Amino acid sequence: MGKVIWAPSALKDIDSIAEFIARDSVDQAALFVVRLFEATDRLQKFPLSGRVIPEIGNQSCREIIYGSYRIMYRFDNDGVWITGVVHGARKWDPE
Repeated sequence: MGKVIWAPSALKDIDSIAEFIARDSVDQAALFVVRLFEATDRLQKFPLSGRVIPEIGNQSCREIIYGSYRIMYRFDNDGVWITGVVHGARKWDPE
């Protein structure tokens, strides 16, 4: 399998989440970001390790859960494309 590629929109999601966490603790925000990236390391070798995103139902569109967050991605022969990071309590619409 190919490499893990982060979409600009997913990186923007992480920045927003980190800014929110940093209001209480800059250290916790930094730790959150590091661990979130570490949670996606396995996708390079095991892209099927996430569950199919229920709202989409496509086998190539999956997510892994990190804490309260959904890390959404799709994969193909070229790699894993992380498309977004959203809070699990947030209503998410694929459109």
